[in-house]
Amino acid sequence: MSLAPSRVRAPRNRTVILNPEDRGRLEGTLLSTVPTSPQTNPLTGVANGDFRAWVKALPEKHVDLLFLDPPYNLDKSFNGTRFYRQGIADYSRWLEEIIVVLKPLLKRTATVYICGDWFTSLSIFQAASKHFIIRNRITWEREKGRGAKSNWKNSSEDIWFCTVSDDYVFNINAVKLRRKVLAPYTLSNGDPKDWDRRDEGNFRDTHPSNMWTDITIPFWSMPENTDHPTQKSEKLLAKIILASTNEDGFVLDPFLGSGTTAVVAQKLDRRFLGFEIDEEYCLLAAKRLELAQADRSIQGFSDGVFWERNTLAQQQAISKNEKAAPITTASLFSENYEQDTG
Repeated sequence: MSLAPSRVRAPRNRTVILNPEDRGRLEGTLLSTVPTSPQTNPLTGVANGDFRAWVKALPEKHVDLLFLDPPYNLDKSFNGTRFYRQGIADYSRWLEEIIVVLKPLLKRTATVYICGDWFTSLSIFQAASKHFIIRNRITWEREKGRGAKSNWKNSSEDIWFCTVSDDYVFNINAVKLRRKVLAPYTLSNGDPKDWDRRDEGNFRDTHPSNMWTDITIPFWSMPENTDHPTQKSEKLLAKIILASTNEDGFVLDPFLGSGTTAVVAQKLDRRFLGFEIDEEYCLLAAKRLELAQADRSIQGFSDGVFWERNTLAQQQAISKNEKAAPITTASLFSENYEQDTG
């Protein structure tokens, strides 16, 4: 099913859209036929279909990271496909059925992230705690959202951080957050204490917390934006993928949507497989993957760290002054970071 006819967009609108030539060119790049026999090697790419139909053909214990972003427990339309809100117990059972189907694909060292809003989180804990070790709940700020007249504005979502075992990957130095230092401390000789003095400003690289206030939801002027109603940002996925996989690790997303997980995995040199039942979203994902071959940048991630919102000018100035080489996972671990104290 095609998305709604293109509306008139502002000249500076950078939303990724599909034209007839795109559809004809990209249809052949999708995985669309379920293998008739079990596969020895993992499949990679974007698959158009329900992941449940493919699971038995996939090799067991090959996934390093499962990013699970199913429809939240609310009424929502996805390009004409409607998901209806269920009772908590019913949604919990539905979510656990998904986990049970996917669990055999996970390595013993695998990590699982499960997304939801405040209401859906009740079910996520019930379902995930039966199968995984729950390590934390990340809450990230959605700076968009309608105001409410008789309730608090809903401006946050949750991501539950789980592992299959106590043996798992967590690359802390790959997900530092660079913050502006407003009241810097100095040593007795005047040198910075736990921060960096630059012409562009004073910054400190801090250890990441479970409260993310630096995420920007894709909007019309961002080149990653699509018309998908619940698109996650590339920056959000980059944090998760860098923290919980190494280069060439395998990332699985059974609810791929417009392809953010696949795009970021490709940009960060990870293997990936994403499933999406809507062909139009699959084609959007394929087009974004095509565009990512020419542009590997991730908005909000530069100089080897993640940045606070509204710091693009400083990022560009530092990159220009240092003429930084392209960032690779190997370079992220080339420095010895001290524990942040601020």
